[in-house]
Amino acid sequence: MLDPRSTVTIIGGGLAGSEAAWQLAERGIPVRLYEMRPRRMTPAHKTDRLAELVCSNSLKSDEPGTAPHLLKEELRRAGSLLIRLAEASRVPGGAALAVDRELFAERVTRAITAHPLITLIREEVERIPSEGIVVIATGPLTSDALSEEIRRLTGRDHLYFYDAISPIVDAETINYDVVFRASRYRKGGEDYLNCPMTREEYDRFYDALMQAEKVELHDFDRACYFEGCLPIEELARRGRETLLYGPMKPVGLVDPRTGRRPYAVVQLRQENLLADSYNMVGFQTQLRWGEQKRVFRLIPGLERAEFIRYGMVHRNTYINSPACLTETLQLRSDPRLFFAGQICGVEGYVECIATGLMVALFVQDVLAGREPVPPPRTTAFGSLLHYVAHSDPENFQPGNITFALLPPLEGEERRRSKSERHRRQIERAMEDFERWIAPRRVPAEAAPMLWSSEWK
Repeated sequence: MLDPRSTVTIIGGGLAGSEAAWQLAERGIPVRLYEMRPRRMTPAHKTDRLAELVCSNSLKSDEPGTAPHLLKEELRRAGSLLIRLAEASRVPGGAALAVDRELFAERVTRAITAHPLITLIREEVERIPSEGIVVIATGPLTSDALSEEIRRLTGRDHLYFYDAISPIVDAETINYDVVFRASRYRKGGEDYLNCPMTREEYDRFYDALMQAEKVELHDFDRACYFEGCLPIEELARRGRETLLYGPMKPVGLVDPRTGRRPYAVVQLRQENLLADSYNMVGFQTQLRWGEQKRVFRLIPGLERAEFIRYGMVHRNTYINSPACLTETLQLRSDPRLFFAGQICGVEGYVECIATGLMVALFVQDVLAGREPVPPPRTTAFGSLLHYVAHSDPENFQPGNITFALLPPLEGEERRRSKSERHRRQIERAMEDFERWIAPRRVPAEAAPMLWSSEWK
């Protein structure tokens, strides 16, 4: 049994690492949190702040009845710091939980650095400590040196995929005579700017997109993209109408100038509380910067757009978790090592936060001499862990929370409508999750540092 007074080492100050550090510290367990930025930056990060969001400012749907909402609700009930700070940094995003990403990262950094039991160390870790509990939460942009160290420990080569980032447009350069405000089916208010297209405009845009020059990927012979975050040009290669069923689908929207549904739509989501910039929703891209400016200015409303940030592609790294991790995210060959965040095989901001929180609870069990017990399989937490630990290792790819991950209903309940089945799955998850989390919550009077209004 490890000394319960041991300091836990967490490598990586992203979403998972920050959540894990907070949860452990609130349980009276000292933490050393290593973050290599700003001493060493990554290809995608821009600041030295903890929990910096890179690809998007959306934490996906927060609409009751959806799988992402279920995961967020479990995090709320478990006392997640990052979900509370996300809600405090919220910007209009329809039914999605969208945040001012700079404000969110600033608040997370302030909370972590203020905690008396967390020591933040700004250094790159090249070797994993040989003693004590270590949580590896270095994320998809793990440095080369640490990647090689992890490969040595796991005994297997990393899997990989390429992830892409959407461009951000200067709000003052958008043509508001063309775009209109609305959310699909009026869900969440008029939180999106919509750039409507006729068929002729769409065809012109599509042809230009297909002919545009891309940035070449040199370190692998074949680019392996995560299916849930494909570059816009890769989607377009699947057929002329593919985008009309993806990021450019016009369903649920009516152009007030014509009173009709557009042929295609490009949506822009507010990037921050100042509303001085907008993210091009679903427009992750590998195009060269000059080509982005040329092609995306063919979109009605963006004819004179200036780009605060161009889209880009970067390599993400993750381990073959089903081959080397237990359902409590421990390395099978060395149980004192835990993995959390995207490197362990989950995809999505909220999923990363959830693994960080769960790892903290598992570490607490180990330090107390107890066998870690994963959440019930029927919960969103439990389904994510089951996916990570029990998927086919020959075809493993990071996964998001979906109803497909949750176990199906049984008996007569299986014959219900889809919406009724989902409703019942959520009820079952909440009941089972509450029984699991109740004895693991930290009583307010026992927490070293209470939730502070100073972080808002």
